Amino acid sequence: MKLLFATLLFVSLVMSSSFVQLSLAKPLVPLPTPAAPVPHPAPAPPSFCDSKCEERCSKAGMKDRCLKYCGICCRDCNCVPSGTYGNKSECPCYRDKLNSKGQPKCP
Repeated sequence: MKLLFATLLFVSLVMSSSFVQLSLAKPLVPLPTPAAPVPHPAPAPPSFCDSKCEERCSKAGMKDRCLKYCGICCRDCNCVPSGTYGNKSECPCYRDKLNSKGQPKCP
């Protein structure tokens, strides 16, 4: 029984050392390089966003909050939908921005 236990212990040590060597060996196939990150569009000039957001928020009940979030979205997306409400299909980035609660961020 002791001989069997010693033999199994020896075999398991030999096997585990070979697995360690395999795990430390360099891969035969080169790893693929990660894809280049998608460049973000350059931020829109403040004057562009100010004028567009002023028009967008002209009928808002909370104009200061509307201007704040419209400005954030405009700088990120470089566009503001036309009109005072709706038309978000004109600017998918503006339409798809969500706040932390999962609701639309841009007015």
